[in-house]
Amino acid sequence: MRFRRISKVVGVAAAAVLALSACATQGGGTAASSSSSSGAAKTGGSATVVEVNAFNTFNANTANGNTDINSKISYATHMGFYYVDNNLKVVHNDKFGSYEKTSDNPLTVKYTINDGVKWSDGTPVTAYDVALNWAANSGWFDDANADGTTGTSYFSTAASTQGLNGTNFPDVSSDGKTFTLTYTTPYSDWETAIGGNNGTIDIPAHIVAKHAGLSDAKALYDLMKGMKKGDPAHPQPANETLKKAADFYNTGFDTKTLPSDTSLFLSNGPYIVKDMVSDQSMTLVRNKDYNWGPAAHLDQIVVRYIGSSPAQIQALKNGEADIIAPQASSDTIQQLKALQGVTVDQGNQLSYDHIDLNFNGVFADQNVRTAFMLTVPRQDIVNKLITQMDPNAKPLDSQIFVPQQAGYADSVKNNGSSAYDSVNIDKAKQLLAGKTPTVRIMYNKDNPNRVDAYTLIAANAAKAGFKVVDDGLGKSDWGKALGNGTYDASIFGWINPGVGVSGVPQIFQTGSGSNFNKFSDPQADALMKQLIQTTDQSKQVSLEQQIDQRIWASSYGLPLFQAVGVDAYSNRVTGVKYMPNSSGVWWNYWDWATT
Repeated sequence: MRFRRISKVVGVAAAAVLALSACATQGGGTAASSSSSSGAAKTGGSATVVEVNAFNTFNANTANGNTDINSKISYATHMGFYYVDNNLKVVHNDKFGSYEKTSDNPLTVKYTINDGVKWSDGTPVTAYDVALNWAANSGWFDDANADGTTGTSYFSTAASTQGLNGTNFPDVSSDGKTFTLTYTTPYSDWETAIGGNNGTIDIPAHIVAKHAGLSDAKALYDLMKGMKKGDPAHPQPANETLKKAADFYNTGFDTKTLPSDTSLFLSNGPYIVKDMVSDQSMTLVRNKDYNWGPAAHLDQIVVRYIGSSPAQIQALKNGEADIIAPQASSDTIQQLKALQGVTVDQGNQLSYDHIDLNFNGVFADQNVRTAFMLTVPRQDIVNKLITQMDPNAKPLDSQIFVPQQAGYADSVKNNGSSAYDSVNIDKAKQLLAGKTPTVRIMYNKDNPNRVDAYTLIAANAAKAGFKVVDDGLGKSDWGKALGNGTYDASIFGWINPGVGVSGVPQIFQTGSGSNFNKFSDPQADALMKQLIQTTDQSKQVSLEQQIDQRIWASSYGLPLFQAVGVDAYSNRVTGVKYMPNSSGVWWNYWDWATT
């Protein structure tokens, strides 16, 4: 399971959550006000849900596609071996298939897909689809060196390749139903290792194979089976057929409008995409063939993209939306509570806002990074965006933990964050020594909270001599710009699924697909390797604290604050339940119903 990028800051501080990279044991929200109808839920009908971000790809697993809205749509249109519930527990979906650990030494896991599970074009879902998921998220074939000057990188993945990279090539049974994975090293997150969004098998191998000139999914598997594991120390000439398959996987599903080629948005879940309006909306309709997982009540879900909180609230008030998760503020919450026939849920979010500095260009010099960090007015940002909702809110002082987690306080004592407790323009000027660096800051310009954060950061940086350039992008463009080298700093948020520890190397490991600012620290890499190989939670916390210290010592950038969350829904719908992780209210979309 991996972190997802978010472009909104959500909610209101409430009860405790565990570390972003640990398995939390709670996560329910509280109904702040409720006027819901007592009418019984029924099958059929339509509901409209509003999201802040705009959809832009049917592959949310790539580094560019890894945004909250893309993953939610993928989750609603696909199914897999498990999902995560609102208690942050892994729930097995035995109707789709089964998986079990058959050996501890070596760690071996066997996956079996049930008969009758199929894509919306009628093609059966097979172990070859699982093999593609493994190949894309393991980096098993890559032999490119760290700076990309030699060798080949094939599939783009937002996840850390640690763990899945430490396996033998998987076995697929002759009938294509069973996939067996044997690890060469222990892996703490083995239970959630396979699957895209909340465990879904979401990219059809037969379509990727077709675009690589292969006959079917088995042919793609056979091609991969015949290749050696990539070795950056001894790179081989690129396999052109696998490169074509990977290139299509990486970008072939990207779109803001409904493709005329229906194979680009195949479903194997409760819903199928029927219509799309670029940067405005999407319509999902029931997949009538689906019966291999939780049964959905609604015939149709309309998704609208509205960044403005007042506009979201107005849509809910006017009956133009049924479920919203707006940009939270004290005004937003007060307005929502004043609405009749609306339930408001408030609770924790496993997410945080941060500003990251690229380790190249103007920020290749650590003194310049440190100087810039000393200008960031974190307390002012918290005061403007969070304090009215939570008077006790403070700037976040860890890159790994949130304040309510036991490891947070001890980590903060030793990680070096105290150097940035307050703005220090004079020290920043000393470090710059007369330089006036130009810094381009990228963020979601359609998000009011990100605009406010950018404005405060830019004004303070200018006091030290930085020349700040506004590189803000629109709501459907900022996510795919991350890591493309066109900016020097970025403001955005990470939100965690709430299970596993592999989210840490996903972001901070050298060469990881989600390591957008090119941070690299050999000691941190070694600690992360240990982290994903231990299941002892106390040892995990100790390792995370050491990693946290290494990140701060590098002048990586700054966490700003732990995000907080609010959802609201009308009495026309039932089944909506608060969720603190990356799925949000979508975690049980199949329970949504009209009354």
